[in-house]
Amino acid sequence: MRIHHHSFDAVIVGAGGAGLRAAIEAAGECRLAVITKLYPTRSHTGAAQGGMCAALANVEEDSWEWHTFDTVKGGDYLVDQSAAQVMCREAIDAVIELEHYGLPFNRTPDGEIDQRRFGGHTRNHGEAPVRRACYSADRTGHMILQTLYQQCVKRDVNFFNEFQVLDVTFSEGRVAGCVAYEQATGDLHVFATKAILFASGGFGKMFKVSSNAHTLTGDGPGLLYRRGIPMEDMEFFQFHPTGIYKLGILLSEAARGEGGILRNVDNERFMERYAPTVKDLAPRDMVSRAILTEIKEGRGIGPNKDYVHLDLTHLPPEQIDAKLPDISEFVRTYMGLEPKTQGIPIQPTAHYAMGGIPTNIDGEVVVDAEGTVFPGLYAAGECACVSVHGANRLGTNSLLDIVVFGKRGGRSMAQFVKTADHAPLPADASDDVRERIERIFASTGTEKAAEIRSELQDHMMDKASVFRTEESLSEMVTVLDDLKERVERVGIDDKGEVFNFDITEALELGYLVDLAEAVVVSARARTESRGAHWRDDHPIRDDANWMKHTMVTRQPDGTVTLDYKPVDGDLYVPMERKY
Repeated sequence: MRIHHHSFDAVIVGAGGAGLRAAIEAAGECRLAVITKLYPTRSHTGAAQGGMCAALANVEEDSWEWHTFDTVKGGDYLVDQSAAQVMCREAIDAVIELEHYGLPFNRTPDGEIDQRRFGGHTRNHGEAPVRRACYSADRTGHMILQTLYQQCVKRDVNFFNEFQVLDVTFSEGRVAGCVAYEQATGDLHVFATKAILFASGGFGKMFKVSSNAHTLTGDGPGLLYRRGIPMEDMEFFQFHPTGIYKLGILLSEAARGEGGILRNVDNERFMERYAPTVKDLAPRDMVSRAILTEIKEGRGIGPNKDYVHLDLTHLPPEQIDAKLPDISEFVRTYMGLEPKTQGIPIQPTAHYAMGGIPTNIDGEVVVDAEGTVFPGLYAAGECACVSVHGANRLGTNSLLDIVVFGKRGGRSMAQFVKTADHAPLPADASDDVRERIERIFASTGTEKAAEIRSELQDHMMDKASVFRTEESLSEMVTVLDDLKERVERVGIDDKGEVFNFDITEALELGYLVDLAEAVVVSARARTESRGAHWRDDHPIRDDANWMKHTMVTRQPDGTVTLDYKPVDGDLYVPMERKY
């Protein structure tokens, strides 16, 4: 294989919202490269629909302290509270900064940024729902992505588009470089660098029904996990309550923020029983479990009684057109239904990883319970775990997270490289990736990556999704042991060099299986129910024993070990999550 060599002060892996915001901060401060396996404006940030929250108080009284409380309570008290305070306090300036960059937010009649309700956001510490989500119709993520990319182009940021980072090199206990596969040629590129910031997104494609794009395979966390970097809170994976039935395509919480209602086969607004105060705008983990409970108890809809309806029919048609244009078009395109007059079949869909690469509030990767920083290694966005989302992320906090911590990570990395030197890059830095690729090309194995991935998704959906038990998780461990062996026997049909997605999907599958094991091992150990992690056999939250973050590490021999670190902050003490 042809090997090319590059040298930069800093490298950002991923060009979604977090990566682009980090690039804006670092551009001009150092020699910077952004490596992305997609063209930047195709990144998954563009799929985020509903909004970005900040206590602007443009429509109703609000404060960043109330926002912090909602974030901590919504995360079922596993949130690091100092990090949440930073995020919620800096949210206001972050929104205004995006506005100054040119983002076209919806406006109030007075010309201020408009705000709407979103699940779990309240005023006065849970008293009633509040309008906190700043939005651009139901295309907020798309607008953020385009706006940030324009700012990167303005700053002449150096992009390596459609290059897939597959490995990282450490030397002398710090970052030395990374290795990327160029999709257009099949060549390998070795980047010598003082620092790397991972902003590579989530890993929801380990589940069958998911709102995640096909590319969200956990490459960043996966390759760091293989290099001994621990992953934090992997057991917490959020299922968004309103995915299009069977397809998983997201219908934003904005639909319920605008007044949409969830109804069962009896046309009952069933969320009034589960969350009498905020009803359909309860936190996502609660709504997802409520939907599946309705289905389990026989109140689902359809021939198999396996979905419920999202009802928009009572909303003014002009409101749907103005505030929910993409959502309504998705329903027409994929379901053949008219949302203005018909109920929309929905079911929970795998949506967001609360866990990931552990970092502090400046985006620096930490590798143990004491917060020891790994020199030159940074992360931001969904692939990272600050942890501001705890056991369950509130809607609109994801777009806020990427902008606030993308900025902080980019700024921190730019300062680091000004005084750091390059660690010696080993001559064999590309050998591992090259050998993996050549082994797959040469393989005569009959296993297909797509078939193994499909089995992984089916089993994870059945055994390790919204409801979990010791029995189901134990069964999943056995399944994963078998899948790991089969991954080693994967063969491919395409032997070409140009845009060979057979080879990239085979490589991605390895990361997905590794991360699925991290999820399952962490979930099996946590014998309580908290946020998005629900154990039918341990249905009570156990603050005495489990008020701590999980740290899961893959050892050189492939075994997985668990450690824990305390939750930061005691401003808001655990209480029952009533809504």
